[in-house]
Amino acid sequence: MNLWPARLHHLRRDSPQPERLARFYGELLDDRVERLGEDAWLLAGRHRRLVIGRGAAGAVPYFALQMQDATQLREYARELEQIGVRCEASPTPLFGAGAFAVKDPDARRIVFGLPEEIRGENGLPARLQHFVCATRRLPEMVKFYGDLGMIESDRVLEKDSLAACFLRSDPEHHSFAAFRAPESRPDHHCYETNGWLDIRDWGDRMGRLGIPLWWGPGRHGPGNNLFFMIEDPDGHKVEFSAELELMPREKPCRTWPHEQRTLNLWGSAWMRS
Repeated sequence: MNLWPARLHHLRRDSPQPERLARFYGELLDDRVERLGEDAWLLAGRHRRLVIGRGAAGAVPYFALQMQDATQLREYARELEQIGVRCEASPTPLFGAGAFAVKDPDARRIVFGLPEEIRGENGLPARLQHFVCATRRLPEMVKFYGDLGMIESDRVLEKDSLAACFLRSDPEHHSFAAFRAPESRPDHHCYETNGWLDIRDWGDRMGRLGIPLWWGPGRHGPGNNLFFMIEDPDGHKVEFSAELELMPREKPCRTWPHEQRTLNLWGSAWMRS
């Protein structure tokens, strides 16, 4: 598949109170907030975009991967058609002509395209880097994303049972991951910073804003990245990360045991199952 390389460009977060959520993220990230239309807002900052809309609390109805150019986008669409993957119209206003979407086993859409607008922004460094979900259908989800052309970086196993899988669409350790859980839902999205001192600066910003750290700081096993997480007003988790591992395309998948130390080499972990 012609997916490699593709990078997370933006995602949509829904909320019963979308304007409140947009204002929260605008203050959190110090990003530009603008109205996109009825009940929709755009958050735009330094290498990050977020669409906020009206819907169920904590929902992420789609995330969007930016392709390298129009040729890659056309060839990738043709390859998906050849293997029988149904393509739909793009739901995002941020991608231009030629963008399309597919639906995963949990009915979440993955959009592929090229940004309509390329505009530089200021602010603290924190590039939107990955999206993670929890799912009741982990084996089916891993197969689906593998069929899309993502490459497995790490698997977490509980005896012989798959508990989590991290997949990449470019050299960064994961652009998508999925955890086994009793219900399917969004898990978190992540902003990648330039290093440990950025993690310090973002942590200081959380302190000034009165936003408590929900988990961390710590270091993940898979990905080997430094991190902390907070919660937004709907309870959706937001991660800030640094030093995410880079993996060549040909590097084989590894396995980890299903235990707390796998998810946090420094201490306690958020165990989804």
